[in-house]
Amino acid sequence: MKSINAKLLKMLLVGILLFSFIGVIGLAGCGTGAAVEEEPAAEAEEVKVEEAVEEEVAEEPAEEEDAAPEADISQMEITGNINILSGLEISDTVGNSRPIAIMVQNNPVARPQSGLYLADIIVEIVDEGGVTRYIAIYSSYDANPIWSIRSTRPYYAEFARSFDPIYAFWGTYPECYDVIRGLDMDVLDGNSTNIAIAPSAWREPSRSTALEHTGVMSTTGLKEDAENYGYPLEGGQSPLQFKIDAVDSERGNIDDITIVFSKANYDAGFKYNREENVYYKTLAGAPHVDNETGIQIKSNNVIAMITNIEGPIDQYGHMAVRTVGTSDIGKCYFFMDGNMIEGTWERSSAFDPFVFKDQQGDLVLFNRGSTFIGMIQSIDRVLY
Repeated sequence: MKSINAKLLKMLLVGILLFSFIGVIGLAGCGTGAAVEEEPAAEAEEVKVEEAVEEEVAEEPAEEEDAAPEADISQMEITGNINILSGLEISDTVGNSRPIAIMVQNNPVARPQSGLYLADIIVEIVDEGGVTRYIAIYSSYDANPIWSIRSTRPYYAEFARSFDPIYAFWGTYPECYDVIRGLDMDVLDGNSTNIAIAPSAWREPSRSTALEHTGVMSTTGLKEDAENYGYPLEGGQSPLQFKIDAVDSERGNIDDITIVFSKANYDAGFKYNREENVYYKTLAGAPHVDNETGIQIKSNNVIAMITNIEGPIDQYGHMAVRTVGTSDIGKCYFFMDGNMIEGTWERSSAFDPFVFKDQQGDLVLFNRGSTFIGMIQSIDRVLY
């Protein structure tokens, strides 16, 4: 009996000790589990701190931007709601139609011309016999009438193509029609059914005794013709980017420019008006005025482009003029603000707009308004 009781007592003590041991282990296990569950909360707090640091860092550039000096706006390009050829703000009085490029005669018997003063860009190049012709390019303003409309040549058409315009002229010779077709232009011809004819064009016999100098057009009439042919009246491209005019203290003293095309009777002169910051055009030494209004043509920018001009190349006296090329063979002089910037012109094909750069290789920014471009064969034909 004593032996049984001793055994029972011994078993009871072992059970108590075993139960105590398991309890200790269990408590230790519970404590470890609580510590593991706390770690994600600590990590979340660390993430919040990092995010707060990142937010503070993100604010630092704003402080630097505020501290940066303001850029000189006179050297910045003007963008926005502006005409692509003139840089003028589009409004009720300034349009932004697709460029309309029109061939205008400069023979002395066809002077003074009509409507040139309203063109955004006037391009002048020598033709057979030393006579020059203009490509008058309109977008900001309509002109009615425009006189005297003349025939085109391959290089005029190639130059005009750079604006992706509606191109209007009064006839040409068969080989030139082939060139024009290859340029894939929307054209209006006042004289021939070889290509789309311009029904709105007319002849005005009172203008001249020579039939070839009686052709007249208007931009409004040409737009109606274009619509009837399904030509778009929006679009086009431009070689010009624009800036604010230089302030008076930054304007120069180059106040007399002459571009020599052939004979003195075709000299294009430009007199700089510092107060207005424009160049008043002369032709053969006299003010170049409009036939109807007497208004003198003026330009905000004058560009002299140097290229290869050869001729006559055939029995008819036609000329050959290079209108594409790289900057190393395309020298250029830019006149604006009474100053001259020497630079280059370039384009890889007749379908591309011209690119004008200064000697540092930066794009030239032009004054808003009208621009005159003369294409000549040598630097010594630019006098200033």
